[in-house]
Amino acid sequence: MAVITVSRQYASGGSEIAALVARRLGWDLIDNEFVDRVAQLAGLPRDEVERREERVEGFVDRLARALAGSSPELFMTAGAATATAAPPEEEIVRVTEVVIAEAVQHDRVVLVGRGAQAYLGQRSGTLHVYCVAPLEVRIQRAMERLKVDRKEAVRTIHEIDEGRRRYVKAHYGRQWDDPANYHLVLNTDAFRYEQCAELVVEATKRRGWI
Repeated sequence: MAVITVSRQYASGGSEIAALVARRLGWDLIDNEFVDRVAQLAGLPRDEVERREERVEGFVDRLARALAGSSPELFMTAGAATATAAPPEEEIVRVTEVVIAEAVQHDRVVLVGRGAQAYLGQRSGTLHVYCVAPLEVRIQRAMERLKVDRKEAVRTIHEIDEGRRRYVKAHYGRQWDDPANYHLVLNTDAFRYEQCAELVVEATKRRGWI
């Protein structure tokens, strides 16, 4: 079964390229749908899953959960009967893997992020793509996309990239940004998004999938 995973540095255009690839191939695209499906299976609000996806919880999160377990009254809001602790990070990861496995069963699908390249790292019939761009280019894109100043754009880029790096390392023992883990590394400053999509489509043809 043919599958393409698209990993991306923040503001590198990976999601846009994945959408173009899926459209040109006529394949299914699973990007934001990941969050909806994980939330459905885990029985969680969408914003809770979105906040945690591709991140490894920090010390404060772990401490809060431990305290909530030992002294739940400390975390009860006024008028609340019980305290609701957030689900373990590992649970969300496992549910995400179930969603990835479900998607793969459909064949001819483009998966964006969520550690799919690591979870499917040893799977045959998979093309792993990594989208990158120079930091300065990504800063400008982030400023335009988020309508923020340069300082906030830099902070957001580093925070999200580091979250993705830690997520893959913690749960799969792989280096998220190691080019050796990918079949194609695309610099979206050197090539337009449309050209990057063409390169991925061409690689798919070379694999004999279309």
